[in-house]
Amino acid sequence: RNFFTKRTKELKPAIQSAPGWKLFGKVPPRENLPKDSKIIQQEYEARTGRMYKPPPPSARRKNIEFEPLSTTALILEDRPANLPAKSVEEALRHRQEYDEMVAEAKKREIKEAHKRKKIMRERFKQEENIASAMVIWVNEILPNWEGMRATRRVRELWWQGLPPSVRGKVWSLAVGNELNITPELYEIFLSRAKERWKSFSETSSENDIEGASVADREASLELIKLDISRTFPSLYIFQKGGPYHDLLHSVLGAYTCYRPDVGYVQGMSFIAAVLILNLEEADAFIAFANLLNKPCQLAFFRVDHSMMLKYFAAFEVFFEENLPKLFLHFKSYSLTPDIYLIDWIFTLYSKSLPLDLACRVWDVFCRDGEEFLFRTGLGILRLYEDILLQMDFIHIAQFLTKLPEDITSEKLFSCIAAIQMQNSNKKWAQVFASLMKDNKEGDKNHSPALKS
Repeated sequence: RNFFTKRTKELKPAIQSAPGWKLFGKVPPRENLPKDSKIIQQEYEARTGRMYKPPPPSARRKNIEFEPLSTTALILEDRPANLPAKSVEEALRHRQEYDEMVAEAKKREIKEAHKRKKIMRERFKQEENIASAMVIWVNEILPNWEGMRATRRVRELWWQGLPPSVRGKVWSLAVGNELNITPELYEIFLSRAKERWKSFSETSSENDIEGASVADREASLELIKLDISRTFPSLYIFQKGGPYHDLLHSVLGAYTCYRPDVGYVQGMSFIAAVLILNLEEADAFIAFANLLNKPCQLAFFRVDHSMMLKYFAAFEVFFEENLPKLFLHFKSYSLTPDIYLIDWIFTLYSKSLPLDLACRVWDVFCRDGEEFLFRTGLGILRLYEDILLQMDFIHIAQFLTKLPEDITSEKLFSCIAAIQMQNSNKKWAQVFASLMKDNKEGDKNHSPALKS
């Protein structure tokens, strides 16, 4: 004991004056006294032979936007005092690597800053265009709707997308109200739906629901609720407890009572949801009922196979005309339009495309009618033609079922504009009318997927 005590007292001054290596343990506080900042600076200058000079005030970064941020830049420091110093070659190499990393970080951040500024410029420009268009729609077009709706100026303005503040109003006017539905009629069918749901919840069991008629079964609370929870799940506003959950449920329930011959069909919730986001409750129901009364929507929601096949046949006529290579590629795999078109048409692209882009498709759809739905489908195929030509049947079906999320309105609408809806001097309506007359044409283009 005396031996070690004596040795410790002898070595104590040496340990304090010359720090050494210590592994797997903490240096006791008495052996690691804190150094003053001036002493640390003096040791650094004595070791490196360089004097530290603080940067002058004028050398401070003026344009922070194009400088590397603290999260990406690196700080080059020498090794701690208790480690061997770097050699000259190693120090030079580390300095060069450090400068290269900082330069790359700076380039990357400059590029990102330019990208952000470009996005902001485009956003400001878009907002200015929307504001100026809104003034035109509110002050000039809407007060003189019947006289101006078909003019070239209005159609061109319409193609660019409707301002969100007038979108619902324009949709209502464009869709019309041929069914002469009133808000009072909506309240009648809504109350009838509530009574039916109440009777189902009180008296009916699951077996009773299974044995009920198609209209009653699909008007039940549970079946509609199940589809509502799947409507725009990322928005959460239509989920249970969300602000629009009960509203969407009311519109869908009232429609099933209004049209028991159609009932509730999966996909309707997306159409009703888009209308609810842009219109008041009663107006959304009126537009919903009239929209689903159009020939194309009625054929699909009634699952009228013969009519659906004629729409697919008409689509393929223009598909072959506009995209012959892709048409032959699809034909080689026996990939028929129903595989991807059914989902697009059922939800009017509101499920397949980003919501803001889907609303712009709706804008022109309300202007041009069913033709634009199929023209949009051809625009999507044109946009991704090069990718689709490299895929097989399975990958094509998967790709078109779930389109990329980064699709932009500018790219899509430029492709839609390039689609010519004319075949042998016949437009869409003429081609479809000729197919309606020829019943055999539907049999020739019979789609195996519809059998299942």
